Amino acid sequence: MEEIDPARLPKHIAIIMDGNGRWAERHTMGRIAGHRKGAESVRAVVKTCRRIGIRFLTLYAFSTENWLRPEAEVSALMNLLRQYLEKESREMMQKEIRLRAIGNLDTLEPSVLAKLRETIEMTAGNQGMILNLALSYGGRDEIIEAAKRMVADAQAGRIRASEVTKELFAGYLHTSGMPDPDMLIRTGGEYRISNFLLWQMAYTEFFFIDTLWPDFCESDLLKAIVEYQRRERRFGMTSDQIGKRS
Repeated sequence: MEEIDPARLPKHIAIIMDGNGRWAERHTMGRIAGHRKGAESVRAVVKTCRRIGIRFLTLYAFSTENWLRPEAEVSALMNLLRQYLEKESREMMQKEIRLRAIGNLDTLEPSVLAKLRETIEMTAGNQGMILNLALSYGGRDEIIEAAKRMVADAQAGRIRASEVTKELFAGYLHTSGMPDPDMLIRTGGEYRISNFLLWQMAYTEFFFIDTLWPDFCESDLLKAIVEYQRRERRFGMTSDQIGKRS
């Protein structure tokens, strides 16, 4: 496999971790077993990103739509999240990984939310990498909530319509202070973004792979990064303009 160029790494990778249920079906297991196996892929990807120098990693862990799944599966996913935080908090501290979370977090089960907040506080000073979990998250909801906060500030006289810019609006989003994703990876063979980071992915490079999430490993991640580095990111400009700027 072609080696990655450390000087041209994506600063921010976002991942839609799809295929846990289908993996379980193929292995004649219950869906929960697929989610447990998927947690192993999470650990592997986080460790690899930290090792090679990725600064931001955002994982789509639980969407607003996922609440519609069977109650037993939702409960199991919440338990797996709590277990992940309990097991990985020490590793986060050792590897200087800071945990953040975006989404409607108050809808999470209380014990899960308490552990999440505890881990976020514990790792707040870490400088090595930011691991950002999207939990009870929906891109449209995020944009609506940001618009409501901006309107409230305008009504209070804190901002004027003439001051509204893309940069100002981005500051009202859950990802405020983070760069937009350079690269999106979606596993499982689906070709959609499923209400994930709709504002932030205006110029993100997409990488779709048939591999189901529980089978996604370090080599798959590195292949995706190599493919990213082959692409020319023009942001609406021409190749000549990009060449003159570099």
